[in-house]
Amino acid sequence: MSVIRFGISLDGALLNRFDKSIRKKGYASRSEAIRDLIRDSLVTEEWESATAETVGTITLVYSHDTRELTDNLTELQHSQHQSIMSSMHIHLDDHNCLEIIAVKGRAKNIKTIADRLIGTKGVKHGKLTVTTTGRDLK
Repeated sequence: MSVIRFGISLDGALLNRFDKSIRKKGYASRSEAIRDLIRDSLVTEEWESATAETVGTITLVYSHDTRELTDNLTELQHSQHQSIMSSMHIHLDDHNCLEIIAVKGRAKNIKTIADRLIGTKGVKHGKLTVTTTGRDLK
């Protein structure tokens, strides 16, 4: 991989804010931070394509006391076994659970699975976090 140097022009105040932000995050250099911003943009593009193979996590918070909820979530996950790689169930307290589900597949399918799980009656909060397989990122 060859490294190409290029220059950018920024307003001084914007650059100062950027520098403060990357220091807080622990970046060693502006170059590393800009590389991450570019990668994030490319990952977003992958997800917008709807056909790229992608990965992500679906996070759910729910009360296991809700009638039939656990069975419904399990049934939904089993019906999508080709896209669900793994799940972890965590007991938060006497009533509430956190479930983290690792998914892999076409972006459109993953979004559909996430929407169905998050939209299941009794789920208090859910979120799809998207990323990439990393194959096309350097």
